[in-house]
Amino acid sequence: MKLLHLDSSVLGPNSVSRQVTAAIVNRLGKTSPGLNIIYRDLAAAPLSHLSGSHLAAAQGAPADAAIQAEVAEGNAVLEEFLAADVVVIGAPMYNFSIPTQLKSWIDRIAVAGKTFKYGPDGVQGLAGGKRVIIAVSRGNFYSAGKPAAVYEHVETYLRSVFGFIGVTDIEIIAADGIGAGPEHREKAIADALQAATDLRAA
Repeated sequence: MKLLHLDSSVLGPNSVSRQVTAAIVNRLGKTSPGLNIIYRDLAAAPLSHLSGSHLAAAQGAPADAAIQAEVAEGNAVLEEFLAADVVVIGAPMYNFSIPTQLKSWIDRIAVAGKTFKYGPDGVQGLAGGKRVIIAVSRGNFYSAGKPAAVYEHVETYLRSVFGFIGVTDIEIIAADGIGAGPEHREKAIADALQAATDLRAA
């Protein structure tokens, strides 16, 4: 079984989402000793933003060496995702949405003909059969019923993207209110780490 572990926070060791993804992977590793873990730090080694040049090169248009290398890296990222049985993603909220580094990764895996296709009945996801676990960290309180819930575009966006490509087994562990003061931060982290410990086996 293969697990793909992705972090996207730019905060390094101060990142809450990184703490939680590490706990998730540790939990799944303990319950599945033969688990093959692949790690990608999207902040430390960011993918380039998708451009017209990338799309043209992917369709066979002439491209310089730099674009060819970026297209090849994008293809490798896609194959890495397709090969994974479990995907663990650290997704902090930045300005009400996901980090730009994570968006660049999504642009490499949401590919027509690879992870979804259009047909007479609409869109069909092709990447089903995976388990996706997302560690979300947010400075405010964005859960349903909270005043700021209308601004929540991390969990909702990621559920939409993965649902679009056929993934139905999606779990969210959210650490909310980490910017609301030390006590709130400590409790949010503790609750998220406990949720990671309580995850079902891989």
